[in-house]
Amino acid sequence: MGRVRPPPPSPDPAGPPFDAQAARRLRAALGMGPEHVAHAMRVSYGLPYVTPGLVVAWERGAAAPGGPELTALSGVLWCSPGELMSRPRTLREHRVARGIAPEDVARAVGVEPRGYLRMEESGQWRGDERQSAALARVLELAPPDFVAVTGREAGLAGLLRGAVTTRWQAQVRPVTRLVPLDQGVVEGVLRELHQDYQGRMAATLGWGGGGSGAGESGREFLDRIVGHFWAAVESGSP
Repeated sequence: MGRVRPPPPSPDPAGPPFDAQAARRLRAALGMGPEHVAHAMRVSYGLPYVTPGLVVAWERGAAAPGGPELTALSGVLWCSPGELMSRPRTLREHRVARGIAPEDVARAVGVEPRGYLRMEESGQWRGDERQSAALARVLELAPPDFVAVTGREAGLAGLLRGAVTTRWQAQVRPVTRLVPLDQGVVEGVLRELHQDYQGRMAATLGWGGGGSGAGESGREFLDRIVGHFWAAVESGSP
């Protein structure tokens, strides 16, 4: 009786955020068909279940490659894994996008590989300040990504709400401790956000506040306060 080949693994919903259009574009630029990609992944990367149909499904967004498949696909298409991903959201996705092994990240930040992988799986970074700074360097994290993957976004949101609703000056140092930004930049951005929020609230009162819609603009501003913060930073606020 012949050996039954196991079915191809189903797409991992928690896998890297795959950019289907980028995969299709890169393949076409190399003059390759889906059958060429599938053959190379089977022969060169030991993935016997990859068929032209699976490659087409990836490119149509009907399925997504897992981590090993993404690495193999990037090798076949002569690109980095990051070029086949949409914006990374988690610690693991940032690492995969950079094409770095977990052991190398663990070594760079000074933690045990097993401990680092546990942090990836839980989505909770537990490194100290020195290790966090090393993580930002090795994964080339932009400030918003650094704050997100180290679990500081909720804390930042709370500080920013306090800054715009009360005295922004009192929140400069706490915010600076959370985000990798110069204190002068933080001061300028908090001042700007405070003025923006207070202006919205003053306008609400001027429109005859007290009705059911009073303060809606201010509430929406607070709900999106972290996004407003990074937008102000990016715009080059002093």
